[in-house]
Amino acid sequence: MKVEIYSDGSARGNPDGPGGYGVVLRYVDSKGVAHEKEISAGYDKTTNNRMELMGAIKGLEALNRPCEVEMYSDSKYVISAFNEGWIPKWIMNGWKTAGKKPVKNVELWKRLLAAAEPHKIKWNWVKGHAGHPENERCDQLATAAADGNPATLLHDDGGDLK
Repeated sequence: MKVEIYSDGSARGNPDGPGGYGVVLRYVDSKGVAHEKEISAGYDKTTNNRMELMGAIKGLEALNRPCEVEMYSDSKYVISAFNEGWIPKWIMNGWKTAGKKPVKNVELWKRLLAAAEPHKIKWNWVKGHAGHPENERCDQLATAAADGNPATLLHDDGGDLK
C-alpha cells in the first residue's frame, strides 16, 4: 500500500512553552477510494524539534502494515537526518554528534527508527508556510493542539511521549 504522510510540529515559547504536532495521512485503496486521517496532540512544555519528531513518529505508528511511504515535513532537522546520513553516523558514534556531544532527543530518534523500520520511506522536505495545502493543514493542527486548553495538554517530561 502507498501512503502519503504530512507532518508538522509547533512550540510556543520554544523551548519551554506548549507545543503540538499535526499529521495528515492519505492513501487510495484498491477500489480507488481516497482515505484521509488527521492526528494531533498538544503538550504543556516541549520544543519544536520534539514536536517535529512526534509528528513523523505518530504518522508512521498509525500504519498497521508495511507500506511505501512518502513522508513530507518542513523540518530540515527530521528530513536531513535521513537524507544526509546523519543517523548512521550518530549510531556509529554511540549517539554522539560529529562534535562529540550527545544527540538531542535520542529516545525520540530511536522511536522514529523503530516506527520507520517496516516501511519503505522517501523523506521529502517541503517549505513551511509557503502555501502547501497539506503542510498548512498540519500546521493548523499542530498550533491548535499547542494552543489547546491547558487541562487537555499532555506533559512532555523529556521521555518517550507515549
